[in-house]
Amino acid sequence: MAPRAKNLTHLGRSGEARMVDVSAKAATERIAVAEGRVAMGRAALDTVLKGDAKKGDVLGAARIAGILAAKRTHELIPLCHPLALSKIEVDIIPDRKLPGLVVRALVKVTGRTGVEREALRAVSVACLTSYDMVKAVERGMRIENIRLIEKRGGKSGDWHAAED
Repeated sequence: MAPRAKNLTHLGRSGEARMVDVSAKAATERIAVAEGRVAMGRAALDTVLKGDAKKGDVLGAARIAGILAAKRTHELIPLCHPLALSKIEVDIIPDRKLPGLVVRALVKVTGRTGVEREALRAVSVACLTSYDMVKAVERGMRIENIRLIEKRGGKSGDWHAAED
């Protein structure tokens, strides 16, 4: 029998992967915020800002892609519970200092499990969509620093990432 780590709730007694039973947990409001960046050259950023990308509205498409990704997280992350999300915000802020885009997602649910995965997936897919729509201008863009910024609610309480 494989040893079971105390905090790894996705492992059964024999070390097998399993979906966590959350039925005994109280349904509470849970919020997660994630962030990431798409670093690109000034010409690529200008293309995004002017709306000149051959594939269309980069910011609008990336925002919608991020929202859809959050809603379908359970389809790609093994053992992840499907959730009835109550709010998904994906904001994409152009940053001339980077230069590039800062992508931030807020996901909210009233439920028995957190939404960190959903927020991280929203950011990841929004960044990938941005890359895809601008790659004709610049293939060397970098998707960077995708991370959880904060989470609120649930048994473990609130958590905030350390300032950079």
